[in-house]
Amino acid sequence: MNLVGVFNRDGGTFRTTDMDAYCAHSARTFTEAGHKIQCHVVAGADVVETMQRVAATPEVEGLIAGGGDGTISAAADIAWRNGLTLGIVPAGTMNLFARSLKLPLDIWEVLDILAEGRVQHVDIASANGRSFVHQFSAGLHARMVRYRNSMTFGSRLGKIRASTRAVFGVMFNPPVFEVEFNAEGQKGLRKVSAISVSNNEFGSDPLLYADDVTRGHLGFYTADPLTPGGVAHLAFDILRGRFKENEAVKGMTATEVELHFPRERKDTRCVIDGELLPLGRDVTIRIHAGELKVLVPQDESQEEAGSGI
Repeated sequence: MNLVGVFNRDGGTFRTTDMDAYCAHSARTFTEAGHKIQCHVVAGADVVETMQRVAATPEVEGLIAGGGDGTISAAADIAWRNGLTLGIVPAGTMNLFARSLKLPLDIWEVLDILAEGRVQHVDIASANGRSFVHQFSAGLHARMVRYRNSMTFGSRLGKIRASTRAVFGVMFNPPVFEVEFNAEGQKGLRKVSAISVSNNEFGSDPLLYADDVTRGHLGFYTADPLTPGGVAHLAFDILRGRFKENEAVKGMTATEVELHFPRERKDTRCVIDGELLPLGRDVTIRIHAGELKVLVPQDESQEEAGSGI
C-alpha cells in the first residue's frame, strides 16, 4: 500500500520522542512489510493542513496519523472524505479511538501491528456534517472542557490534573437545560444536565469509549438534572463501569438523532471529539455505517495484546 505518515510532534508522547529516529523506524517497519511510505513530522498547528495536502496526492492509498485524539479525529475525517485507509499511532492522553480499535497504546509497538494489519470498515458519525469518531456531547462534559481549557498545563500529567480539577468545578456547578429530541420517531422534551451521542454504544470502561465501532448505530444518552451529589454519584458509577446503570441516565440506540434546544443561550458550547465548539440550537447527528477504512490487528492474539494499557 502507498502510505503517507503525518506525526504531530506536539502530541503528548511525541514531545519526548526522538522523532528522527521514530520516522526512520516507521519507514523501515512499513517497507519491510511491503508498503511504501513517506513520513512527515509537523507542528500541531500544521498537522491538519499537511494531512489534507497529502490526502489529495495522486496514488496515496493510506494515511498513518500520529497524535492525540484531536489529531486522530481530524485524520479520520480526511481519510473518510478521501476514501483512504487510516492507520492510528496513539500519541495522546486518552487515545479513545485507538482503544475502540484494540490497537496497542505504545507508539513503537503499534507500528508493527499497523504494518502487518488488515483493513476493516468501521463506522464514523457526523453532527451537522462535522464528522466524529468518538462522541458529541453537551452540558456537563462541555462545561468541564471549558473549565479545563481555562487552566494552564504543559504535559500529559498536567492535562490529567487539570481535568480532575475541572470535574470538581462542574460538580459544584452542574448545568441544567431543556432539549427536544427525535431519535428515529421516539420523541421527547427533557430537562437534562448532560447529553452524549457516541459513535456506537459505550462499553463498560470508565473512559467511556465504544468497544465495537461496527454495529452501525449511535449511542444516545441523557442525564436528568443533577445536584452536586448527583454529579458525584454519576462520576462514581462511571469509574466503576456502571454508567448505564445510574438512575439519572437514560440511553438508547439510533441511526439518526435530531436535537433542538428551545431556549437560546449565549455562549453555549458542545464538545466533538474533545474539541470545544459553538452549539447551535438544532443539531442532526447521523451514523455512517462502515464508511471509514482503518488498519486493525491482523488476528485475535494481536487484539488481546493491544487491549492492555
